[in-house]
Parts: sequence; C-alpha cells; structure tokens
Amino acid sequence: MSSQETEYHSNDFEWDELRERIENDPKLNYHFLPFTPQSSSSSSSSLDNSQSWNQFHARHSTGKFFKERRYLFKEFPELASCEKNSKLLEVGCGNGSTALPILRCKENILVFACDCSTEALDRATEVIHASTVVSARSRFRPFCWDFSTCRFPKWLMCDSCYETSLHKPNASLSEIDNCERDSTGITSLKKSECCIGGMDFVTLIFTLSAVPLHRMSAAVAECFSVLKPGGLLFFRDYGLYDMTMLRFEADQKVGFREYKRSDGTRSYFFSLDIARDLFIGAGFIEVELEYCCVKSVNRRKQKTMHRVWVHGKFQKPIYHISSNQFPVRQRIRFSLTVHPKERA
Repeated sequence: MSSQETEYHSNDFEWDELRERIENDPKLNYHFLPFTPQSSSSSSSSLDNSQSWNQFHARHSTGKFFKERRYLFKEFPELASCEKNSKLLEVGCGNGSTALPILRCKENILVFACDCSTEALDRATEVIHASTVVSARSRFRPFCWDFSTCRFPKWLMCDSCYETSLHKPNASLSEIDNCERDSTGITSLKKSECCIGGMDFVTLIFTLSAVPLHRMSAAVAECFSVLKPGGLLFFRDYGLYDMTMLRFEADQKVGFREYKRSDGTRSYFFSLDIARDLFIGAGFIEVELEYCCVKSVNRRKQKTMHRVWVHGKFQKPIYHISSNQFPVRQRIRFSLTVHPKERA
C-alpha cells in the first residue's frame, strides 16, 4: 500500500470540530431547518429510481468514471481472510468498482451482485469480463433487483434455511451449509430445489444513501435476512457534513438531510446514531461504527475538501433471535423519527 493510500484513508480531522464550524456558518443554516414537504415531490417510486440511475450510468459509461475501491481489504480485512468459496452479496453494485477488486484479491470467492439499474449491471459485467482476473466470469453473478421495494429472491436463502438459522443456533451454520448443494450458479438451483444457503458477507458501499429514508429500515432488514448466522455486513456511505451535502441548494432538499440531484438521483447523509438505529433495529450486532474524516486537496483549484464517510461493520447473531425481536421475513417496517435537533 502506498503512502498516498494510507493518508487518504486516515482520520485527517476531528468530526466534532467540522460540525461546530458548519453549524455556526449562517450561509449553511438551511441544511438544519425542519423540512416541510412541498407536494408529492419528495416521493419516489422504484421505477423513478431505476430510470434515474439508468440515465446516470449511461452518462458515466467511460473509463474515467470507473475507480476501483482498493481500500476495501484495508477497511474490511475479513474479506482477505475469508474461507474458500465464501459468498458475498454486493447490494448496489454500480459499475463494478467494488466487485472487481474483491474478485481480483480473492480467487475463490463468489460475488453475487444486484442493482436496480440495468445500465449499471451492463457496465459492471463489461468491466468484469474485460479484466484479467482469474475465473472472474464464473464467479461474478449479477442480477437486477431493487432491495428497497422487494424481498430478495428466495434462491439466496429460502424460508426453510432462514428458519433454521434462527431456531437452531448450535447447528445453524452446518445445516445451512448442507443446503448449498450447488452454489456455483443460479440456474443450477432448479436441481437442488432449495437455495444457495445465504451469504457470508453483504456489502452496502455508497448504496443505502440513494434509498429514500422511509424505505431504509426495510432495505436493511432484507440484507439481514439473506446473511448466514455470524455473517458480516460491511457499510460505507456519506456522513453528516460531508462536502457534497453542503453543495446542495435549499430547493434540492426532499427531507431532513435528504437531497435530490437534478438528474433525479438521491443522497442521504448519515449520522452515527441514524446508522446505528437502522442496523440494530434490523437485528444486527454493531462491530464497528465511526466517521471516516478525510482531507483532500483539489490541486487545480487549490481548494481543500473535507470528506466525511460513515464506516460500519455489523454482524448477524449466531444465537436464536427471541420472539420479541423483529421477524425480518414478515417485513415489519421500522420507523425513524428524525428531528432537526436530533443527536448527531
């Protein structure tokens, strides 16, 4: 790893100091005012999301837009030490910038990747197929899916295996593994008439922020439902007071800390508390959760940029989930009450 990469992914400044400076800037006051809906403009259908992201990826189909996320193995070292034939679900795979480095660094991992945009899936498939990564074509399994509006397909984890994972804690891992009679391909599931036994890992890398806030809890619950007991979810997304949040104008707000770009795509900016509430509410155990504060310099404009991302790692419990916790498969939707003076 180069010194430049090390510096880029370190904590270059204190988030609390950035927060104080921004909240005391009167020019930015509109970001912290209560949001009042102005009609139905804040609503967003699954079709609208898909069309917006299709147009986005069609516009940004050149190689300049593609940048591999090489920091993944540094931030999530469990990927480097995972077992042979581990299965990973990348939710919101975009153009393949996450899938490609994972496939390159782990020659026996299987990557299932979904996105609501068919354009994104086409770009990702082109990138993976054009690479020289060993057996990348056979280990990359893309499919079109909007996890914020639909339950994940049962071939990822069927109801029987899901129930086994909840009610047989001592045998859950082995019994689910026994269901993986042929996990090397989606079409082969017709022979097994079951599923691929769930995921060892799920990645949510700059994906959840694009989901409307009122759908986020259900979306996170879906990720929980396809993980094996003990499986890990890796989370990285826009953090509160990131420079991109401050660039939005007042008329682009569609919710509190929620914005819509001119192309129809959305972006939400997470505090640690909101991220924690989402994942803990779905049944996850918090392993890591922190702000990643990075200072970078635009040399052409001689401008310093303060980037804020939320880094999180969450685990699905191995033990039995009691009846007073949330039964994910019943699609209970948790509510997030967000107030202007909410704890940050």
